[in-house]
Amino acid sequence: MSQRGTSHRAPGADRLPALAAPGGELDRLVRAGVRSVGAGAVWAVGDAGGTLGGGGHGPLGQGPYARLAPGPDTLYDLASLTKIVALWPCAGALWQSGLLPLDEPLGRWWPPAAGRPAGAVTARHLLAHTAGMLPYTRFEQLYGRDRAAIRAGVVAAALHRAPGTAVEYTDRAAVLLTHLVEDLAGEPLDALAARRAWQPLGMADTRYGPLDAALAERAAPTEYDERTGTHLRGVVHDPSARLLGGVSGNAGAFSTARDLARFLTAVLAPPPGLAWGGAWIEESLREQTGGLRPARGLSWLYAPGTEPADATFVHYGFTGTGFWVSRRLGRWALLLTNKVHYDRVTQPLTDLRNAYRRLVFG
Repeated sequence: MSQRGTSHRAPGADRLPALAAPGGELDRLVRAGVRSVGAGAVWAVGDAGGTLGGGGHGPLGQGPYARLAPGPDTLYDLASLTKIVALWPCAGALWQSGLLPLDEPLGRWWPPAAGRPAGAVTARHLLAHTAGMLPYTRFEQLYGRDRAAIRAGVVAAALHRAPGTAVEYTDRAAVLLTHLVEDLAGEPLDALAARRAWQPLGMADTRYGPLDAALAERAAPTEYDERTGTHLRGVVHDPSARLLGGVSGNAGAFSTARDLARFLTAVLAPPPGLAWGGAWIEESLREQTGGLRPARGLSWLYAPGTEPADATFVHYGFTGTGFWVSRRLGRWALLLTNKVHYDRVTQPLTDLRNAYRRLVFG
């Protein structure tokens, strides 16, 4: 394994098609990697022109799922990739239309935050995970099961740190930003994301759950649920998102490798008229944390094992999903698993992710 700061030369654009070819280095890496990870995987690599190659290896799951293989149309519970695929573009569309100021404390212009602890933070703090909010959720324990009560509790909760003093990833930031975005847009996040992000890119399979029976048959199963006596399939794994009705900015979206390829291609080459293209992408994919570590952009994280100057960004999902993008190199990559279906041992997946990132981005 490489250590941070070690130089790894990124492969040139002319090498990417060979890397991504059937039986090529990436295919062999993922094929070997799923044996140590213990979960099947779908992968794809591309550039501003679209997908250059991809594949799938291993079984979809255990028991009745062992005879099924993951593929480009398998629906994965994206977990925290929802922050990028749903919430981030919606925030960007509002910013580009002048409705979402990034640097004005919320309490000065958004009534629900006035006089509340959350009123001291800005939208930029929320997107960069520097808002100083509590690092845990515990929503049901603290606020009950009512969606409005949970949102009110997040707005009223005391800050863990002064805003802008530390980078601390927390789902509370995304939950608060969801509340803000829905209020500004006047529509729920699932409808807004479909209209602003997914439909313009032809992401026909991407949606919030719960999935209907036909779509659930295409979904990768996640963790065993004691309450239902079965594995979750087509129902969001994240308990906070489930409490919030399945639609939240922190988790809840389902998508396929095929749709995510369209999304990542658009990050590199936004189609004309995309409401969150251009300036929002440029603003987001640069350092927003003022030298604090781990360095982040807006919603995106600088890939572990790289330096900010490399400009390789990543986001992961707890269920076992992840994708990367580099505008500097003009390439993207995705690696989707349902690791939590098997266990929560993360190191083998971390090792595979890091090896995969090095091969594509250096």
